[in-house]
Amino acid sequence: MDENEFFRQVTLRICGNLEIERGLQACLEYLSGYMPADGLYLEKYEKDLCAFRLLAYTTTEKSERKDVLVPLSGEAKATMEQLVQLSQKGKLPPVIVINKAEEEPIARRMFEGLALPYSSSMHLPFIAEGEIIGMLSLIAEGSNRYDKRHAQLYATLKESFFVAMSNTIKHREVIQLKDILADDCRYLHNELRRLSGDEIIGANFGLKEVMRKAQQVAALDSPVLLTGETGVGKDVIANTIHYSSARSNGPFVSVNCGAIPDTLIDSELFGHEKGAFTGALSQKRGRFERANNGTIFLDEIGELPLQAQVRLLKVLQSREIERVGGVKTIKLNIRIIAATNRNLEKMITKNQFRQDLWFRLNVFPIWIPPLRDRRSDIPALLQHFISQKARELKLPAIPTLAPGAINRLLKYHWPGNVRELQNVVERQLILNPSGPLSFKQINLPMQNEIQESREEIHETDNLDEMTSRHIRRILLKAKGKIHGAGGAAELLGINASTLRNRMNKLGIEYGKKVTN
Repeated sequence: MDENEFFRQVTLRICGNLEIERGLQACLEYLSGYMPADGLYLEKYEKDLCAFRLLAYTTTEKSERKDVLVPLSGEAKATMEQLVQLSQKGKLPPVIVINKAEEEPIARRMFEGLALPYSSSMHLPFIAEGEIIGMLSLIAEGSNRYDKRHAQLYATLKESFFVAMSNTIKHREVIQLKDILADDCRYLHNELRRLSGDEIIGANFGLKEVMRKAQQVAALDSPVLLTGETGVGKDVIANTIHYSSARSNGPFVSVNCGAIPDTLIDSELFGHEKGAFTGALSQKRGRFERANNGTIFLDEIGELPLQAQVRLLKVLQSREIERVGGVKTIKLNIRIIAATNRNLEKMITKNQFRQDLWFRLNVFPIWIPPLRDRRSDIPALLQHFISQKARELKLPAIPTLAPGAINRLLKYHWPGNVRELQNVVERQLILNPSGPLSFKQINLPMQNEIQESREEIHETDNLDEMTSRHIRRILLKAKGKIHGAGGAAELLGINASTLRNRMNKLGIEYGKKVTN
């Protein structure tokens, strides 16, 4: 028999199958034509456990991928240590032939551990850096079945099966990591649903019409445009639409269009290829690509620059993207939900928002009323936020409400809507964790004019402090808007990206946070 041809034929069989057990089966059938062969077993040596782990096996009857640990006996451990010492000295034979298993400790333990009758066997040890990391065991029923010629031929298979075992171990690790990631993904999806609220507060009262529309459109893939003031809970409604749809097991990717610098919008939304620009050290998937087979939520869509609106329109029309610096077209299966607190129709007349993009997004508009127009929801929202924030702050008990507290909240104007109510509750719990909660100072956070006047009369020689105060005053004047007509950048006479960089350096929040 030509050893080179023998090696080639076995290699073709072990490498020609994606599943290791099928590869072993094909090899066993071929080997049986040249030597006794009733079973082929691939084993990994677990040094820390002093045990062999069966990864896969095949017999003339069946093949299976396994994960069976066979601990070595005391006598077998001593024999294994001797083999390791021989390996480190480079004196371990390429094939270990055992014609009487009952007389050899390791073979005897393996046959007993796998509930197999004592048989003849040849073991091909896999060695890396002097350590034995595994074996390929060929068995034949009966005693004295193998000779030197069989061992010489079997030894030629060492490299092929070493690679096969390494690939099998790595493949199992990948599968385990994939399962872990899938489990984490399910957990995070459930956490998102819990945090956003499985049950929408006000679904049967102030938000009854909103929920009716959300349920109507959830089963479809039509684009949805959520409108309403800042803080009314547009993100919560978007979550509800996604998790009530057939895409609920897919990703839900949220994008705050007003918080992404102009120079990074394309990269954030559509991704980039390695080397596409300075700093692009690796390939990156964009938000649209991450949302494939799920939903992308474009919050603050009115803050998107005009040039980015053009590219977004193309994506809406074709459901295709190209990464920055790439030439490959990536097809997408996504549902788009957009949200804004601005009047897009008025922006269209001022050439601040594209009319064709508005037509694409405005397929199914849902207006979410402000909290002052659904005051009946305030008591339920109050109890919900008190319980939620008490858990987050790790309070020993949920504080009670003081007499007249709810009436005080019902009379308040709520310019910041539900988000303001949430912040007011958290502030009260911090100030008075044991209760009762009175909310007597509810309007103090909204006295921006008083705070601004105090800042004006406070003198300082520090340039950064003066710059910070001036930017904050302009942001209040622009109602948190940075770029575009009437934005802070225009009022200051500088580029929007320059302003964001300056704000980051000075620790000034942006992205509508200044108006909340």
